[in-house]
Amino acid sequence: MLSKEMNDRLTYADAGVDIDAGNKAVALMKDAVKATYRPEVMGDLGGFGGLFSLAHTEIKDPILVSGTDGVGTKLRLAIEMGKHDTVGQDCVAMSVNDILVQGAEPLFFLDYIAVGKLNPEQVATIVKGVANACRESGCALLGGETAEMAGFYAAGDYDLAGFGVGIVARNRLITGEHIQAGDILLGLPSTGVHSNGFSLVRKIIFERMHWKLSQVIPELGMSIGESLLTPTRLYPKVCLPLLRKFSIKGMVHITGGGFYENIPRILPPGLGVQIDVISWPTLPIFPLLQQCGNVAPQEMYRTFNMGIGMILIVSPEEAGTVREDLAARGEASYCIGQVVENETAVVLEGGEFDA
Repeated sequence: MLSKEMNDRLTYADAGVDIDAGNKAVALMKDAVKATYRPEVMGDLGGFGGLFSLAHTEIKDPILVSGTDGVGTKLRLAIEMGKHDTVGQDCVAMSVNDILVQGAEPLFFLDYIAVGKLNPEQVATIVKGVANACRESGCALLGGETAEMAGFYAAGDYDLAGFGVGIVARNRLITGEHIQAGDILLGLPSTGVHSNGFSLVRKIIFERMHWKLSQVIPELGMSIGESLLTPTRLYPKVCLPLLRKFSIKGMVHITGGGFYENIPRILPPGLGVQIDVISWPTLPIFPLLQQCGNVAPQEMYRTFNMGIGMILIVSPEEAGTVREDLAARGEASYCIGQVVENETAVVLEGGEFDA
């Protein structure tokens, strides 16, 4: 015979999954999501799949470009600080910036949030951050998924990832094949650490320095937590006008792997770059991390963006006009180096590298 306990009727909620909470989260985020819609979006939130029409594109021979990524261990800081309104931008930026470097305009984005226990207000806050970043990048938040995984994630923990799709004409696809010696590297500033290297960041601040995230650091003018949660910069609004006006030969999103791993991805065989590391202003977070962690310069530039989040490779003839265009729109840029004939892909000079 079954015990009385075994005769009790179980529900999904008893197992830790609250469907009603999921529905409430969707209702709370619906307006923010719909505000991102482009004319090409078909249908509404809640379908089994997002629909996006390319029927009226004026691009001849269009190529779709896709990218996917997550926020990574930066989420641990957001969770511990109870601040969830900026990580959505990190999630979007990591994909749309990668799409952008191939010359593509971001079209749409889908997010994925996995939680242990669904808090509708928290999820809605995260998704509103995703939606705001999509709107700034000109792409639609076409759909997403919130998975409540009881017993899998610790209380309060969650993961956030997503993927985006963009479009570019085949003859405007940026592959780097036209890069040659003498071309100029223009650096666009980052907003901080962005979303890479946080395993090292956490080791430095928690294990080496024993700081709390509320620790105010005079050099930063704010707490270490606030500084580190500064979201990844979105580059589409800055760069798409350049792609329409100029012959941008190459673009590099400085993400995981820093300068040493990302720049070679766009270079033709036999070419390298020389970069002067004192050619742009240093954001205070980087020397702070380097000093506190006793991190070698090479390791810093292999792990972090060091203040440059995007690199444009242009001809010497166009470098000046590209910078003038950026300046006219209030955007900073720096001539940080040049392409050279060198089997060593990335050579960093200046500062500690000349010591």
